[in-house]
Amino acid sequence: MAENVSGPGAGTAGRESSPTPVDPRAEHRRILIILSALMMGMFLAALDQTIVATALPTIAGDLHGLNHLSWVVTAYLLTSTISTPLWGKLGDQFGRKGLFQAAIVVFLVGSALSGLSRNMAELIAFRALQGVGAGGLIVGAQAIIGDVVSPRQRGRYMGYFGAVFGASSVIGPLAGGYLTEHLSWRWVFYVNLPLGALAVFVISAVLRLPRTRTHHVIDYAGAALLGAAVTAVILLTTWGGSTYGWGSTPILGLAAAAAVLTGLFVLVERRAAEPVLPLALFRNPVFSVANAIGFLIGAVMFGVIIYIPLYLQTVHGASPTSSGLQLLPLICGMLITFITSGRLVTARGRYKIFPIIGTAVMTFGIYLLSLMNPSTGLPVSAAYMFVVGFGIGMVMQILVVAVQNAVPREQLGTATSSTTFFRTIGGSFGVTVLGAVFNNRLAANLPVYLPPAAVHQIHGSNITASPAQLDALPAPIRHGFILAFSQSLHVVFLVSVPIGLTAFVLSWFLKELRLREHAYVTAETTAPHRTPG
Repeated sequence: MAENVSGPGAGTAGRESSPTPVDPRAEHRRILIILSALMMGMFLAALDQTIVATALPTIAGDLHGLNHLSWVVTAYLLTSTISTPLWGKLGDQFGRKGLFQAAIVVFLVGSALSGLSRNMAELIAFRALQGVGAGGLIVGAQAIIGDVVSPRQRGRYMGYFGAVFGASSVIGPLAGGYLTEHLSWRWVFYVNLPLGALAVFVISAVLRLPRTRTHHVIDYAGAALLGAAVTAVILLTTWGGSTYGWGSTPILGLAAAAAVLTGLFVLVERRAAEPVLPLALFRNPVFSVANAIGFLIGAVMFGVIIYIPLYLQTVHGASPTSSGLQLLPLICGMLITFITSGRLVTARGRYKIFPIIGTAVMTFGIYLLSLMNPSTGLPVSAAYMFVVGFGIGMVMQILVVAVQNAVPREQLGTATSSTTFFRTIGGSFGVTVLGAVFNNRLAANLPVYLPPAAVHQIHGSNITASPAQLDALPAPIRHGFILAFSQSLHVVFLVSVPIGLTAFVLSWFLKELRLREHAYVTAETTAPHRTPG
């Protein structure tokens, strides 16, 4: 099986057909219409990772569930991550159009029910349902583009998907705050309904994918074990060092469970007729190296996105909304290189150079972030953020193109879902490691910059990085806390530098295969006698 997925002539990935010539302008218009619907679906999924953040305090007050508030976010992250590989595999087995429409419906049902929630338990359950649909939206959109656009042309379009992710990370908190303030927190979920309905309509009208009817065996055991293992890992990284100590029984139990479940998953996948994540894919050097880089990029990216707003709010006293706006340089850097790197891949037909340059620029940008201190002006901080975003934008979507180009069509969905899966797990890992480093350094730095009585006051009053709480402190204590906080963030960014350097080294080992010139599915392959799927 390994021979089918590795090497430049791997399976159908290495064989080019000679389709009947079609009008390039008409084909481009067709792809843009399909792309608009796919981007709507992906935008919804990406937006709901962040839109709820600014509504959480209001939700907690309305539903009286402050103690379980974090689960509103965790439930969504958990189910979207777990379902990602399964959506990809089912799309390979049964056709991607129907699965993508089903994912939209699941997401919209979860959104509507979340808006109707009467208590915190209902909201958490419905957010979990919403996350299941979100996993299918993200994977389905990228895999369908893999069907209808050739790898040579795919970079041109995949850049727009990267732009959607970048834009949603800024729009989400702003839209959530606006809707909560002017309408109701329930509209944070209701706003998905018209956009999702429009996406379903467009996909039904314009997308035609041929589907063959064959017998498939669903890997229920593998999917269950993978879901359980990922659940253990995410809970471990979510609770470790915050809800429970790293040496506590629950954390040690989760670590043991994650190890055992992962081992059982590997054993089951070796024997499965149609494994949910074929282990043979890991023998493909492009697949393995690209996902390793994606894991590290996720660790750095999620860490930066979390800790830069903390820096802006604590050190510069920015409000949550304005700190989101001040992230725009990071997002602008990503948008520029998402689009330009994709177009350059299309023009040159080569992709390896972009992860190499991108990881180098990203790592340099992270080092620049480590130089920030309370006297660093916002224009300088903005320039540093721009450099980080500029580097990340050269890597993320290019890795998807490389992986899709290296596998046969029957494994396109599975391979595409893996890029999202490993990046998300990497993000969870990065947030955990960097959070542990930050908490450790802050505990060590507070006594350096504050007298013992002030440290005791901060711990006793449970002072956080909230600008309102900091403003209430006496000026000398506030100044000392900011210095300790800034110095701790300095270490966090320094620790991120070796992670970026590791990604840079790995990028040199990314094998460059010739990008195919033709798509798997073009306009002439969707003739009326085919069964659409």
